[in-house]
Amino acid sequence: MPGRELETLLKEDRGQFLEFISAYDPKKRGVQTKRPRELAREIARLLDGMANADGGVLLVGVEPDKSLTGVPYAEDEIRELSEVPGRLLNPPLYPLYERIDIGNLLLLRFEVTPGLEVRRVASGRTFYRVASENPAVPPEQIRRLQEAKLSYSYERQHIHDATWDDLDPVALESFNERIGGRTDPRSTLARPYHLVSGVADQPQISMAALLLFAKEPIRWHPRCGVDFVKYEGTERRYGESLNVVKRVRIERPLWVLIDEAVGRIKEHIRERMVLHDLFFKERLEYPSFAWQEALVNAVAHRDYAIAGAEIEVWMFDDRLEVRSPGSLPAPVTLEHLKRQERVHFSRNPLLVRVLSDLGYMREIGEGVPRMFQQMEQNALHPPELGAEGFFFTVTLRNTPIYDDETLKWLDRFDRSRLGPRQQRLLVYALSHGKALSTADYQRIAEVDRDTAYRDIRSLVKMGILAPIKPKSRSYRVVEPF
Repeated sequence: MPGRELETLLKEDRGQFLEFISAYDPKKRGVQTKRPRELAREIARLLDGMANADGGVLLVGVEPDKSLTGVPYAEDEIRELSEVPGRLLNPPLYPLYERIDIGNLLLLRFEVTPGLEVRRVASGRTFYRVASENPAVPPEQIRRLQEAKLSYSYERQHIHDATWDDLDPVALESFNERIGGRTDPRSTLARPYHLVSGVADQPQISMAALLLFAKEPIRWHPRCGVDFVKYEGTERRYGESLNVVKRVRIERPLWVLIDEAVGRIKEHIRERMVLHDLFFKERLEYPSFAWQEALVNAVAHRDYAIAGAEIEVWMFDDRLEVRSPGSLPAPVTLEHLKRQERVHFSRNPLLVRVLSDLGYMREIGEGVPRMFQQMEQNALHPPELGAEGFFFTVTLRNTPIYDDETLKWLDRFDRSRLGPRQQRLLVYALSHGKALSTADYQRIAEVDRDTAYRDIRSLVKMGILAPIKPKSRSYRVVEPF
């Protein structure tokens, strides 16, 4: 590996596509290496997680702070480490492998592509990488994960009549500069992104490469863009009652599609005036992160094998709907998302790798929970997630949960400190003589007694609630002066 490429890797943080492993044991006093067998198992687990997810690079001989300490083993032990993917994983894995000599230090580099099969380590467990974590997959989800991986084939298929001339050279050069590529753009597509393969003059170009960088993306996929429609009112009407105010089809290569779609849609996001600290401030009717994250997820995770439908963004007077062709991939369920769990599965891992490096998906596994948080922080209803036909839908409503007077009252307690349940608690108290009990909270928030006690104690510590009597489970609101 050229030194400049290593330098680029070391500037990045651990995440979905990059991990570092030290050959030294931090738990033991002094400078002591891990046993080779222990390091081998660690390598196997991480490569297994990357192969089962979106692929990535593993550097062995690097500390968590990115300092280089090397792999100080005998030659036969290093050879055994290089054979770990083929020896300790089932089915065997054969990643790109390199020895990197940096002065008197030796580093090992493994580069993994997302696999079509679910692999497990010698112990029988299966791992799956989510951001910088590498959790084991519960046994009941392994079959669903294998079924979901069947969808990988669409973006990876090589289009036999596609050539370099079908890719936009200006786009490739711009992309290469944007990610800080150290090689020519064509080499960058081959590695680390695995978007093309074969010899330089007769490349095998993947569908993912064409979706991302084709001069004419709709030649290869007729509905790969975004259809934005703004309606008058709160429902779709047809015929003589047609209520379409604006319709824009955005058909661009995916690497620039998101920016262009955001720009065109943003023109129609209204601002509303809210009273805060005695001053009126402008606030968008939808938090920017929430609706843009829904759009990014649609572009990254839609089912491109459904060639007869495109991403749809419908704007009504009271809501914004982002509609993505394809159902949720099997390992991810509506229940997971509604519970705001940190889950991740890429139907299109090659596309996700590029979009992540472009900065659109830096918080893999955390986007949906943050959408919920942003809506709650803006006193709006939580996102509505659902399925309609073969579309996965995200609906954001612009109607506040509370009226302006209630919000004004909540702001007296510095609403940013309060969770959604605590806000509901105070609003309940406001309408009930500014008093309530633990039992009231359990009922309105639908939580158990321990959770109710913790939330109420937190409000007591903040000076917002006070017991009506010593050791009482009834409380009164302490309003700020």
